Amino acid sequence: MKTLEKNEIKVLIDNNQIEQKIKDIADILNNKFKDEEVYVICVLKGAVMFAAELIKNLKMPLKLEFIRLSSYGSGTVSSGKVNAVDISLPDLNNKNVIIVEDIIDTGHTAKFLYDFIHMNFKVKSYNFVSLLDKKIRREVNINPDLFCFQIEDKFVVGYGLDIDGYYRNLDYIGYIE
Repeated sequence: MKTLEKNEIKVLIDNNQIEQKIKDIADILNNKFKDEEVYVICVLKGAVMFAAELIKNLKMPLKLEFIRLSSYGSGTVSSGKVNAVDISLPDLNNKNVIIVEDIIDTGHTAKFLYDFIHMNFKVKSYNFVSLLDKKIRREVNINPDLFCFQIEDKFVVGYGLDIDGYYRNLDYIGYIE
């Protein structure tokens, strides 16, 4: 794929909006957990910028873990099949778990994670937090517990989201027409 010109990416959500919504989500989680320990599990690679900003605003004791899943092949369409690239986790039994994801699109990845956690651990609490919720594309009956923005059916890049590995470093969320 050729790289896009900056003017081919239209701003959907600017950096100030993103950072404010992340602070709002952090406030909700801070009130919910107060001084309880949580395990924040970041889904790589797309959620890394969201997770980094979120944990800077969390006040409770936390441990950060990473897993790597993929449901996109090359290009702009989800394959619908979740590939568990690396899903090694510590013992989460009786722990508060916050899954941090970049986007819930078809819902297959979110459902895979929910099933994986609940089949392998008896967690104290489970919270799925997503930067974006693209509910219009949902194929699986699952929703985030918290999300920053609900978006239309646009292919988005930036703030961790990519196309063929590019544009994760944009400090805003843009879309490609």
